[in-house]
Amino acid sequence: MRSIGIGIIGGGYMGKAHAVAYNAVASVFNTALKPRLEMVCARTRESAEHYQQAYGFNSATDDWRELVSNPSVEAVIIASPQATHKEIALAAFEANKHVFCEKPLGASLEDATIMTKAATTSGLVHMIGFNYIRTPATQFIRQLVQQKAIGDLVWFRGEHTEDFYADPELPANWRAENRASGTMGDLAPHMINAALAICGPVRQVMADIETVHKQRPGGQVKNDDQAHCMVRFDNGCMGHLFFSRVSHGRKMGYCYEITGTKGAIRFDQEDQNCFWLYKAEGDEATRGFTKILTGPSHPDYLAFCQGAGHGTGYQDQIIIEARDFLNAVEAGTPLWPDFSDGLAVSRIVDACFSSAETKSWVSISQN
Repeated sequence: MRSIGIGIIGGGYMGKAHAVAYNAVASVFNTALKPRLEMVCARTRESAEHYQQAYGFNSATDDWRELVSNPSVEAVIIASPQATHKEIALAAFEANKHVFCEKPLGASLEDATIMTKAATTSGLVHMIGFNYIRTPATQFIRQLVQQKAIGDLVWFRGEHTEDFYADPELPANWRAENRASGTMGDLAPHMINAALAICGPVRQVMADIETVHKQRPGGQVKNDDQAHCMVRFDNGCMGHLFFSRVSHGRKMGYCYEITGTKGAIRFDQEDQNCFWLYKAEGDEATRGFTKILTGPSHPDYLAFCQGAGHGTGYQDQIIIEARDFLNAVEAGTPLWPDFSDGLAVSRIVDACFSSAETKSWVSISQN
């Protein structure tokens, strides 16, 4: 088993998740590449050294450039704020390092475009972190849709709603500062990615974006709290997407409904180990949504648990991502979702802002 040196930029919420994932992935999936946690980077030397000890890295730094140039680091995991993604990714590709970047790809469509061009030119493995699309349930739902188990798609409704900023008395902090940290930059990319993964490319959007709590203790809110948009997919399917960080009671409201000509599917991330399937067949009196519990017969479930209904969790999604990334590096092959998929999401986010400003339908540019 060959080892590969991993460097993680950011040691907080997502940095920890990736460190845990790379410590576990070889045992869970018996990957051909065995990750070696080489270096962690944080904003201060003190915090970096803390993460080094806590997660088991060989070294620590407060300068991401030192991490990227470290010859022992062969793959870079970017888990730092969006505004830092472009500069780090470009330097990593220049240093001949494979790159995994957390969503969104960059702080703007321009960033995402530049990063994707560099990634494509590099010939290296590049991946963007849309972890929720990798639950066993959603992986299986994508298969059902591709197999036309519910017929041709006619309607998709998706939302990503949370309540971490619902209290108007919460102070203005970094979350209130810029477009990239608003709901369209933070939550929307996950559900847009789901819509693309399930229904295919989006042709046009019409969006409305608003700030609910314009003033908070300590300052003005400079970005959006919630947004919704109508979408039309290339395959003709209609859709509606809603995003909010002020939805009281929603903790991980990543959920969607799909309607086809022969049935329907419902999924809610807050209950991620099941989904609901309706097939328009048989006696009308006994038709209804059937609750399907995920188990060993569903994608990537068996590696974590041998019993149906016992369930997988958030951290397992990150381990699955790590497996896919390592397998692509080992094989030297592309994987999904890569930077071009992150760019597709950024194009839709940008189009939504344009639509909200012009109050009109906006076509999605593919250039």
